[in-house]
Amino acid sequence: MSEENHEIIANEVDIEEGEPTITGSGARQDERLGVLIWFRISRIFNQSLRASNQHLKQWDLSAAQFDVLVQIGAHKRLTQQELADKLFVTKGNITQLLVKMEDLGLIKREQEWKKKWLSLTEQGWELYNDVVPKQETFQASHFAGLNREEKQQLLGLLRKIQKNNVED
Repeated sequence: MSEENHEIIANEVDIEEGEPTITGSGARQDERLGVLIWFRISRIFNQSLRASNQHLKQWDLSAAQFDVLVQIGAHKRLTQQELADKLFVTKGNITQLLVKMEDLGLIKREQEWKKKWLSLTEQGWELYNDVVPKQETFQASHFAGLNREEKQQLLGLLRKIQKNNVED
């Protein structure tokens, strides 16, 4: 990363209103804008994750536990590998999380031939039905400052970014 891009990031930390002026031309200006966009997305993600963790404390859940609850609940049952793929992590990365959720009585594992399936317990379903609608409303509230057209445009741009950054 160039010294100019470091300056953009340093300046971004102090900016509350507006954006820094991006100087330069062509590819250089595009790169600097890309750095600024990346930093803004990263900052929004971190703020949102902190806010979600704070909101989910009402149910003694972390954002990671909520993600597991949602994925298993939405699919009724998954293997640990399928869950890891949906969460974009490795199977090993979620092992401790699953053990904790199993200890809390939220999920259960069932061996079926060579596969081990994850599903919600009755207690897990009760929590799922309580927390998911409230967390979805909370998450959607972060975009209250945008009208429907702006939300659709933002979603389209984010999909385009994601599609262009898919690792093979």
